[in-house]
Amino acid sequence: MPRIHILEGALADQIAAGEVVERPASVIKELLENALDAGARNVSVEIEEGGARLMRVTDDGIGMDREDAARCVLRHATSKIRTQTDLEAISTLGFRGEALPSIASVSRLKVLTRTREHVEGAEVLVEAGAPPVVSPAGCAVGTTVEVRDLFFNVPARKKFLKASAAESAQIGEVCLRAVLTEPELRLVLTRDGRRVKEYLPAPDWAARASLVMSGKQVRIEGKRRGLHVRALLGAPEEARSGAGALHIFVNGRPVRERQLARSVAFAYGSVMPPGRYPVGVVHLDLDPTEVDVNVHPQKAEVRFQRGREVMDALTHVLAHGLGTSAFKGPAARGASFWSERLPMGPVATPGEPAAAGPDMASAADADPWGLASPAPVIERAPPLAYDLRQAPPALARDVAAAPSSPHPMLDGRPVLRALAQSKRLYIVSESERGLCVIDQHAADERIHYDRLRRQFAGGEVKQQRLLMPEKVELSERETALVDSHAEAIAKAGIEASVIGPTTVAVHSVPALLRRSSPERLLRDLLSELTRAGDRNFGDAIDMALATMACHGAIRAGDPLSLPECQALLDALVQIEDFGGHCPHGRPIVFEIPFDELARKVGR
Repeated sequence: MPRIHILEGALADQIAAGEVVERPASVIKELLENALDAGARNVSVEIEEGGARLMRVTDDGIGMDREDAARCVLRHATSKIRTQTDLEAISTLGFRGEALPSIASVSRLKVLTRTREHVEGAEVLVEAGAPPVVSPAGCAVGTTVEVRDLFFNVPARKKFLKASAAESAQIGEVCLRAVLTEPELRLVLTRDGRRVKEYLPAPDWAARASLVMSGKQVRIEGKRRGLHVRALLGAPEEARSGAGALHIFVNGRPVRERQLARSVAFAYGSVMPPGRYPVGVVHLDLDPTEVDVNVHPQKAEVRFQRGREVMDALTHVLAHGLGTSAFKGPAARGASFWSERLPMGPVATPGEPAAAGPDMASAADADPWGLASPAPVIERAPPLAYDLRQAPPALARDVAAAPSSPHPMLDGRPVLRALAQSKRLYIVSESERGLCVIDQHAADERIHYDRLRRQFAGGEVKQQRLLMPEKVELSERETALVDSHAEAIAKAGIEASVIGPTTVAVHSVPALLRRSSPERLLRDLLSELTRAGDRNFGDAIDMALATMACHGAIRAGDPLSLPECQALLDALVQIEDFGGHCPHGRPIVFEIPFDELARKVGR
């Protein structure tokens, strides 16, 4: 018997379907792309049991005649490309000719369609990839695709589907990206017989983008090196630990491109910490011949012919609109940073009407979020004698939580003595070996992280009950995460409950982070859970605790008195496994030995 053989057609189709049909949301994505390419302006999406039992997408597009309907379920059948030239300049969302055949090979598929020129429609039935059965049918103009019993013939794939709520949430995200692509689209989502979402047509892309925004927003539009950029971006304090809330579109196609997300974050300058991304919507339009959309089976990634120039142009346009100095040096928070967060009226660009919404800032503002650099602050050291009781009450309570030691050590060095704060960023101190410069935010973040991790290892993070629960509006996917991981989230110190389709109430936060925003703590914990994918929650908790610790920490730009600096250093040296880095890997301490300093000055 030969060792190499040709797979039978049905089995080959099921394997190929795995590249396109990963879960119910993959099916909805393909069907919505076909509807938009067909010119639909009204789309209905119906699902049952998270899409596993039923998915039905109805559109009012151009429809198909009987001959095209019979052909659309055959592999490699497409109306989007005909020649190699078409493939090199794709302007449609769908193009592969694989979606319907792949879906039909792992489900029971029905297509009902009619064109405006015909009085009679066509019905196509396909089960598990069998030959299609075509018959005449009466129906409205447009197309309805019905998918039942997904993966019924592939049990190995079906058992990996998540709970109904989680799969429904994924479908909700796909629908949201579709309406962000087409502002004029009206889309209705029905789940288990109940209408859960209705997106009405919007006047323009920015009005549609505001669906995913809250708080202060900046609208930016500009061109550079053949790239047209349109963006609606949120304030830096609303940033998330992952790029899940940053929606990026290339020529109308939603993409997951890490380098694009990094370029958007970089445009904010130093006010956007590493690893964090803004909330917002970014549309990039450029010549289709310069974009390769055929690099991912689900068309979720793209490749640019001039990749570096595209990233550079994107960051320049956004940096100009944001008023930051990403290419001129670090930007820091100004003295009016917090006062400018208060509610304000619309700001109009000269010669143009005011931007829509009371919280919309104008892209023409030179510094919309108060990012101008403040004057450096240097505090002189007091006499050598120091009493820890001089520390402010809040900081002193945190220090008291750590075990005391008469001679604390920091990486083999004696206790540090604070000398001054520099530029509201660094604590200058001395030890027996030399001068040490401490990053105040990284140090305090490491302290909070150490205590959170110890509490979590002990079984439960101590919680602070909120006087009034705080309501948080989330995506359907995030709400499903709260519902399915409520106990694990509570173990991390956040007690939250689902009170609506996309509404969650936060009842408690970690006591160590009681001064942090409950909403921000919850969102970033959910971001870590989302990025963990199918891994166990425990695999993601360490990074989640690190992200949460960042929120309760002293910030760059916060002024500290000398007693506060000393209290921070005393708490830092109590960490047993301190390795000189914050939880995210940034160095905390920079040391200049006294003997090296003596050589520098010629002693």
